[in-house]
Amino acid sequence: MKQSCNLIIAFILFAGSVSAQQPYTPTQENLQKRELFQDMKFGVFIHWGIYSMMADGEWIMNNKNIHHREYATLADGFNPSKFNAAGWVSDVKASGAKYICITSRHHDGFSMFGTKKSPYNIVDGTPFKRDIIKELADECHRQGIRLHFYYSLLDWGRADYYPVGRTGKGVGRTEQGEWKSYHHFMLDQLTELLTNYGEIGAIWFDGKWDQPDDFDWRLREIYDHIHSLQPGCMVINNHHIAPLEGEDGQTFEKDLPGQNQSGYSGTATIGHLPLETCETMNHSWGYNITDNNYKSEKELIHYLIKAAGNNANLLMNVGPRPDGTFPDIAVQRYHAMGEWLKTYGETIYDTRGGFIAPRDWGVTTQKEKKLFVHILDLDDKALYLPMEGNKVRSVRLFTGKKPLKFSEVAGGILLQLDKVPDETDYIVELELR
Repeated sequence: MKQSCNLIIAFILFAGSVSAQQPYTPTQENLQKRELFQDMKFGVFIHWGIYSMMADGEWIMNNKNIHHREYATLADGFNPSKFNAAGWVSDVKASGAKYICITSRHHDGFSMFGTKKSPYNIVDGTPFKRDIIKELADECHRQGIRLHFYYSLLDWGRADYYPVGRTGKGVGRTEQGEWKSYHHFMLDQLTELLTNYGEIGAIWFDGKWDQPDDFDWRLREIYDHIHSLQPGCMVINNHHIAPLEGEDGQTFEKDLPGQNQSGYSGTATIGHLPLETCETMNHSWGYNITDNNYKSEKELIHYLIKAAGNNANLLMNVGPRPDGTFPDIAVQRYHAMGEWLKTYGETIYDTRGGFIAPRDWGVTTQKEKKLFVHILDLDDKALYLPMEGNKVRSVRLFTGKKPLKFSEVAGGILLQLDKVPDETDYIVELELR
C-alpha cells in the first residue's frame, strides 16, 4: 500500500511538472486586450510611495543604505492630503494618454494599496488611512482610462526575500526567511490586486534582474495565476531579456525597441509580442526635488512619435510629490502632448509601425491603406521613400490635405515637399492602392 501511494504521489508530481511546461496559449480575450493595448499607444507611468517624502528618487533606501526598520518609519508621516484621484485621471486624459501604470509595491516593500497580507501598507501603516489604488481604480473605470499595476518581484525589507539579491545589501537585513513564504505572499497580493480593483489591463513586473540568471522565480506559476484570475490581463516583465513563456508584452526601459543606448534594455531582441518603451520625463522615476532636467515639449512629442514608428507604446513617467500632487512642469508637459494629439492623434492612435523602417529623418506609422510619414529632421525639400512593392494612390500633407507632387523612381517614390520641414512633426499622408 505504501509503495502504491508513493507511486501515485510521484505520478502526480510528474504530471504537474509536465503541465507546468506546456506552452502558454492566450485566450481570445487576452488577444483582444493585446490589440487594444497596441491601439492606445500612450500611457502615463506613476512612481509613488513613501520614498517620495525624501524627494530623492525611488531607490533612496538602497542608494543611501538606510536600515530597513528606520526606513519603515517614513510610513508614520506619510499623509498625502492633496491626493485627488479625479484630478490625476483628468490630467492623464488631458495628456492624451489612454492608460495608467502605477507602482502598487516598489522595491522598498511598501504596498500602496489596502493589502491584508502585510500591515506595511498605506491603509494600515500611515495616518492617511485611505486606499489610493482603490480610489484611482474607481476613477479610471469612471473616466475610461485603463489601469495597469507595477509590482516589484524583489523586496529590500522582508526576511523571506532570501537569498538577498544584487541590491539592498546594505539595509541591515540579517534574518533569513524561506523563499516559498515570499512566493506565496506575492501570489496572495496579486490575487488582491486582481479581485478587489475591477478589470486590470496589465501586471507590470520589475526586479527579475536582482537575482542570478538561473534563479527560479517560478514566474510561469505567477503568470498562470494572473491569467486564471483575469484571462485578459496582460503580463509584462521589465527583465531586460527576450520575452519569456507566459508573457503578453515586451517593454524596453529608457530605450526604443531594439536599442540599448541607456544600458538598461539588455537585449536588442524584439519578440512577437506587443511592444512598449518606458521613459522618464526628467532623469528620475520617483519624485526628486533637485531634478529639474525635464525634456522639452518637442523632445517628448518626438519620443511618442518615434515609439509609434517603432511599433511600440510610450509609457511616460511622472513622480508625484509626497502631498499627492504632480509637479507643475510635468502637468504642463503632459498637457502640451495632449494638445498635439488633438490635432495629430489620427497618425498615432490605432496605428502600427509603417512598412518603411525608422530612418534618420523620422518614422512612419500605418493604419490600413494610410501611411503617415513623420518627418522630424530633414534639411531638404525632397525625400526618397522605399515602397517595397506598395503602390501609391495619392500624397498630401496631413494638415490641410494639400496635395504634394511625387515621382516613381527605382524601388520607391521621390516626394517633392512644399518647403524644408521646420515643424515639430511634418506629416505626409500617403494613400496606398
